[in-house]
Amino acid sequence: MSVDTVSLTGWGHTAPTTAVRFRPRTHEEAAAAVRGRGPRGVIARGLGRSPGDAAQNAGGSVLDLTGLARIGGVDAAGAVRCDAGVSLERLLRVLLPLGWLPPVVPGTGRVTVGGAIASDLPGLDHRRSGSFARHVSALELLTADGEVRTVLPGTALFDATAGGLGLTGVILGATLRLRRVPTALMSVSTERAEDLDDLLARFTAGGDRLPYASAWIDLMARGRAAGRGILTRGEHATPDMRPAHAGRTLLSPRSGGARGRFRLPGCPPVPGGLFGPAPAALYNEVRYRGAPRARTGELRPVGAFFHAADAYPDANLLYGRGGLVRYRFTVGYGQEETLHRVVRRIAGRRSPAVRAVLQRFGAADPGGLSFAAPGWSLALDLPAALPGLARFLDDVDEEVAAAGGRVCLAKDSRMRPEAAAAMYPGLAGFQELRARLDPTEAFRSDLSRRLGL
Repeated sequence: MSVDTVSLTGWGHTAPTTAVRFRPRTHEEAAAAVRGRGPRGVIARGLGRSPGDAAQNAGGSVLDLTGLARIGGVDAAGAVRCDAGVSLERLLRVLLPLGWLPPVVPGTGRVTVGGAIASDLPGLDHRRSGSFARHVSALELLTADGEVRTVLPGTALFDATAGGLGLTGVILGATLRLRRVPTALMSVSTERAEDLDDLLARFTAGGDRLPYASAWIDLMARGRAAGRGILTRGEHATPDMRPAHAGRTLLSPRSGGARGRFRLPGCPPVPGGLFGPAPAALYNEVRYRGAPRARTGELRPVGAFFHAADAYPDANLLYGRGGLVRYRFTVGYGQEETLHRVVRRIAGRRSPAVRAVLQRFGAADPGGLSFAAPGWSLALDLPAALPGLARFLDDVDEEVAAAGGRVCLAKDSRMRPEAAAAMYPGLAGFQELRARLDPTEAFRSDLSRRLGL
């Protein structure tokens, strides 16, 4: 096991802190690192894709699990056991040629299985499938005493670990229930919406006939065009939908990944960022006008459909030296006016938001800190150095909380502890279970200290 001292940040490149990093290759090495932790505790870390500080531990230890990356075989029931350090991108490449898909596919493949469970990530079909942990049939959890437990769904410990941000222990591995897919292609429909009301109506008009759905919103548009966007929906293509030349690539790993990757080799963060109000508005205008008014039946590889953003792995560098803040919240059905007000406030402020994704969520997941709940979810990225951003988002927090909504903890880098307590009614129960399981607070992170979790 290698050990070094490093400065770490989340993907948003905000608030770097220094920790001792352990890189175990076995469960025994991971247990030794937990037992030998210092007074500042330890937290697990995967690929570092959380935009905030959930996988940082200032002055303490960080357990880098990317060395635990074994994938077992798929059994007859469609289940696979894999280590926590396996990325969803790699899992998709391995499983897709066999006709299987991970149970929930979030918007990036550059997250580990352990991270997906600890964040209880939702996918584009949450209304049908729920979040990631709902499809975990067992997980292996390294607890504060250095022991590895098998934890099953339906138990208090499982529910606290799903979405628990690594604060109940270190997830070492999990058994996932998979889904069968007929091909490695998606049949995709795209349509433009003129404003937010039109976009919400289009979302609901089709019901859930196409299970996967999300929309990009132009948060720079104002007036009658406020909230206009592009709705994208998809379903797994069947063999009869394939083009004539695709017969040998229906389940090919080549057709499972995101289309080319556009890196910025050696490119440091741009001092002021590339996304000021004027460039962002121009980008959004071009993107909106360039989308088809309506198109159906477009075939895309599975990876290109789910993980389009992974084609630009260094996009976080474009937000300036201050990094980016990802703000993701959800409000319930019947609270659409709150969504309207937030969209109007962001547009009126001329905040340079080029990434903004709207989704619909279904039934809440049992995790005490799981994010997804029935309603609308909006996620957006903003340059962290924007003047007045902290106060502005504090105000939005209050509006979201007043509507019974919540902000995603796994993405957060700046929320106040009182806001988190107001949004998550399960927080007190989570804290009580954690106090019983881990009275010495072996598992800590910058986020847990900041929010008092």
